[in-house]
Amino acid sequence: MDRKLLAWGRAATRRRGVGALPVLWLFTDTDRLPDPRPAAARLPRGMAGVVLRHDLHPDRVAIGRDLARICRERRLILVVAGDVRLAAALGAGVHLRAGHWPGLSRPNGLVTSSAHGLADLRRARRNGADLAFLSPAFPTASHPGAPALGVRRWAGLAGRAGLPVAALGGIEGASVRRLPRGRCHGVGVIGALA
Repeated sequence: MDRKLLAWGRAATRRRGVGALPVLWLFTDTDRLPDPRPAAARLPRGMAGVVLRHDLHPDRVAIGRDLARICRERRLILVVAGDVRLAAALGAGVHLRAGHWPGLSRPNGLVTSSAHGLADLRRARRNGADLAFLSPAFPTASHPGAPALGVRRWAGLAGRAGLPVAALGGIEGASVRRLPRGRCHGVGVIGALA
């Protein structure tokens, strides 16, 4: 676990105060983090969240149940990507893809969204997202060779979003400090919190 990133997360949590959205978010990934449960169990109590994305994994429901239990025990937030029914069954929030609802029903709870540009951010806002993860902020191992937004473009888009924005993609202890404090409401990571 990246200690510099944890220190950033603790400082950001203190600045935002009790009751604010988590600033550290673990994204599950079937390739880079096949079993996210141990990483979730190490997340700092009360200041982190988990985005379950193991979409095609045959044990997705079991992993989801385990993550829901870990999140309850550690006072973490859980959101489920693209599956409103599973989110409701787990008592979790929903993670939208590019601001799109994955069905007709809208359960109560936290709503996050992925975003790769201004249109996605606006759609996420219209569809009630509480937080959008704008990516890729920096070059990332998840999408080798894909162009990154970079600090200036990421900050410009985040400033026009109309909702809190977190950074995703290439985030670790050194890169997170390059993002503007007033616009970066959190970070999503895979490897740096594993």
